[in-house]
Amino acid sequence: MANRKLGRPTDQRKALLRNQVTSLLWNGKIETTLARAKEVSSIAERLITLAVRECDNTVEVEKSTNNDKGQTVVLKVTNDKPSKLAARRQMMRYLYEIPSPRQEDETRAEYKARTREVKHPLIEKMMREIGPKYKARAAEKGTGGGYTRIVRKGPRRGDGAEMVVLMLV
Repeated sequence: MANRKLGRPTDQRKALLRNQVTSLLWNGKIETTLARAKEVSSIAERLITLAVRECDNTVEVEKSTNNDKGQTVVLKVTNDKPSKLAARRQMMRYLYEIPSPRQEDETRAEYKARTREVKHPLIEKMMREIGPKYKARAAEKGTGGGYTRIVRKGPRRGDGAEMVVLMLV
């Protein structure tokens, strides 16, 4: 598939698009030029579709372990199915890693305790929030896709480039 060149060498262009897609999915909206917004929108729609398809693919597994006293303990664990794991890895391959921000009234110890369990916050947000949200929206409206919206702001002051706000619907 042919992409826009955006006036940049390949490595810079790929980094720019990855950064903007990551920012869009993390923050919900970004401000950029029209050409960049169209490319970012295309990539973000693919990743969101992947999350919508795979967000509910889990399986309950019983694991038995021996504790210190020699007793067998059976635990019920929820695991991803192979297709969901593959989707997570595909998202991790494209999106940048963003650490979860520290809240204002949170101490360092509280922050570490809160973020210890979640290794990839953006991927978890995609699977736990964005995927189910758009899955419900697709069931309600009966259509898929259309997860992003481009709102035009007008020309940029310096060079006259068309500026837009790209947001998740």
